[in-house]
Amino acid sequence: MNRRTILLLGTAAAATVGAAIMLTPDRTEPPVSTATPLAFPGLAPRLANAARIEVTRHDGTLTVNREGEAWVLPAKAGHPVRPEKVRELLVGLTELRLTEPRTANPELLERLGVEDPTKQGATSSLLRVLDAQGGVIAELIIGRRRMRVQGNVPESVYVRRPGEAQAWLAEGRLPIDSDPNLWIDRDIANIPRERVRAAEIERVGEPRLVLRRGGEPDGTMAVVEPAETPELDEISLDEVGRAFEFLTFLDVQRAADIPGEKIGEARFALTDDLRIAVVAHKDGENLWVRLSAEGGEEGQRLNARWQGWAYQVGQWKEKAFVPRLADLVKEQRAPAPDQAPAAEAPATPGTAAQPAPPAQQPN
Repeated sequence: MNRRTILLLGTAAAATVGAAIMLTPDRTEPPVSTATPLAFPGLAPRLANAARIEVTRHDGTLTVNREGEAWVLPAKAGHPVRPEKVRELLVGLTELRLTEPRTANPELLERLGVEDPTKQGATSSLLRVLDAQGGVIAELIIGRRRMRVQGNVPESVYVRRPGEAQAWLAEGRLPIDSDPNLWIDRDIANIPRERVRAAEIERVGEPRLVLRRGGEPDGTMAVVEPAETPELDEISLDEVGRAFEFLTFLDVQRAADIPGEKIGEARFALTDDLRIAVVAHKDGENLWVRLSAEGGEEGQRLNARWQGWAYQVGQWKEKAFVPRLADLVKEQRAPAPDQAPAAEAPATPGTAAQPAPPAQQPN
């Protein structure tokens, strides 16, 4: 058999095999989907009716209520929460997937942190999303997060449905917090010191103070009223100019419910025609302030955030917002020991003082 015959037979065989493959019915099953089931199928449209979020732990319940288009914290006098915080939580619920069943033994649930959240010392949290009538839209007991040991691996957490013993390992992110301070934006303002050009301060029971900054943007603050003062401390003066730098609050109340007694007020003049007024109250050791602004779009924006609220700020801000003249005076240091007047040297032990020679009489 020559080479030509072998090639012709091989080509015919290949064609026959190809025809057989094409004509044979495809009886193979479609690949099995590896997608894990959602913890709450069809949840997204139902969340449009969400009106309340509850996070219950053994030491209490945090509540977030919906008021119109905003979400607020009753524990913080109804102050708005960060919208992205709520959005991230609700989206996390819609995308949460149950990946692996874990223990159903009630005695082992504590190991995963999905025990009864009301049990003393429990580490679990019960998350509930309710509608306006109190109906449950979604609820889940959330336990320990599973640590990721590799990059690009989704977050996972142990969960359990209330009323069920079965615990699950779930894939997804649920940023759940029971601390109300983690739900709100505590920033009040962050205005650079260079923008503060002057301050007029009226402290209860104290003479009026007026401070102005020198001509240059980085000039120092100086007291211009009263005209004569003791030597002043530059750092304390500069703190008045820094009154609105990185300003955050520790607590918040409705402006009408500001605690304590009024201790003074101040008016600050800033660049770009911005003016800020501060009313300060003292409640024990706590300092509370009400703020208002005017001047262009910036003043309107600040007022929209501040209006109706009183903020507890750090105690050290008292000397920035409503200082006394005594708060600005440079501290007088006592002289160092080596600068004290020298004492008279004592006589050498064992020797008596020699009397002065008699005066020489004239001849």
